Amino acid sequence: MDLKNRTMRLYAQLLDILVIGLILVMLVTLAISFYKLVMDLMLIFPVVDSAGKGVTQLVINVLGVFVLIELFRTFTDYVEFHRIRLHVLADVTIVFIMRELLIGLYGHSLAWPDLLAIAGLLAVLVGARTLAIRYPPRPESRSERANTGNG
Repeated sequence: MDLKNRTMRLYAQLLDILVIGLILVMLVTLAISFYKLVMDLMLIFPVVDSAGKGVTQLVINVLGVFVLIELFRTFTDYVEFHRIRLHVLADVTIVFIMRELLIGLYGHSLAWPDLLAIAGLLAVLVGARTLAIRYPPRPESRSERANTGNG
């Protein structure tokens, strides 16, 4: 086996180890976030005030857990497919932007230009996600990789 193949195989193995390590870190982070969410809920529940800051923080924490779940899905997809799929990355970004939008709307801190900018960004992301699902990349054949010098 030549040096190039051994180097590429070592690179792939190291990359897999790093990504699996990141998945473990994300899993711990997700568990800690969920634990904090439950603790916040137990503290807020006895003094429920729909206009209070505690409820706002609880909503922010719940939405943050959803963002972590989507990021976790991105890493696990990378381990499975050895590439980041565009529609999964768009999902993560859409969830994150929706989180920020809901926080801003719930806190009454967004002006109309901000809402228009977020709406435009969401429209572009949803369009990109739709196109990524509608037109997935086709797998390269061995002859195409040989012709491009990647095989």
